[in-house]
Amino acid sequence: MTTTTTMECLLRSQQPRCATSLSFAAAAKGSLRKRASNVLFKGTIGIRRRNHRHRCARAKSAPTTSVVEPSSVTLVLLAGGVGKRMGANMPKQYLPLLDVPIAVYSLRKFATMEEVGEIVVVCNEDYDEVFTKEKIEKPISIARPGAERQDSVFNGISKARKEAKLLAIHDSARPLTDLDDARRCFEDGAKHGAAVLAVKCKATIKQANEDGSIDKTLDRNLLWEMQTPQVIEPNLLKEGFQFVKENGLEVTDDVSVVEHLGKRVQITEGSYYNIKVTTPEDMFIAERLLNEEPKLRCV
Repeated sequence: MTTTTTMECLLRSQQPRCATSLSFAAAAKGSLRKRASNVLFKGTIGIRRRNHRHRCARAKSAPTTSVVEPSSVTLVLLAGGVGKRMGANMPKQYLPLLDVPIAVYSLRKFATMEEVGEIVVVCNEDYDEVFTKEKIEKPISIARPGAERQDSVFNGISKARKEAKLLAIHDSARPLTDLDDARRCFEDGAKHGAAVLAVKCKATIKQANEDGSIDKTLDRNLLWEMQTPQVIEPNLLKEGFQFVKENGLEVTDDVSVVEHLGKRVQITEGSYYNIKVTTPEDMFIAERLLNEEPKLRCV
């Protein structure tokens, strides 16, 4: 029998994903695991389950030389989404992933970075305590979500300190971000004005006509899948939001507002492990990765 690790399975898959579960977990845990196993691990594959009693042992991130000044980054943590695709009775970012709410992974991780001076959490008031009760060494402020993502981001950056030299917007449904990748993205943002973590697209992407027929195949070598954090200089981001508002534009990620200004956005190559938890299958993958890869664990 051949034993394959979850990481190997993920690297072989065409579209790696993420996931999570709470009071939803009690009733759905068994069916979620069965469904995820059937979808992702067809055939005979053994997965070693490790003891994860110490998965959330707090530890400072290893000191690394950075061109970004200490405390110069404001992290805006977006945690106001609904997450309908998860099918849970609460937003996906608050479901427990190995006993820790998904959104808390990012809060704890980024709080260990010396470059981060404060964290602004964008969330509904019902979930304020999820963040405010955490014992972290960075100041936390709360902003409320808006009707669309761009409104939530705007509300978040409006709470940032005036001294901030970079704004880093991060999806709270991405609990597996590698802080070394985040640090490189900060550095690219400081150098170029705007940067985003991304990975090369592995799937074949086709552009379709309105009738559903294929128009053409896009060059995969030129395609990247955007992740977070997305890091932008404050004045540049505010200028972009003003332009978007004046022209009635809608954007689905943050660096798009910089693109609309015709300004450069630098890609920082990240990791396929930095998945966004949106479905039960994603939860299954995230659990296994946390068990098998200590670097991705909660700190």
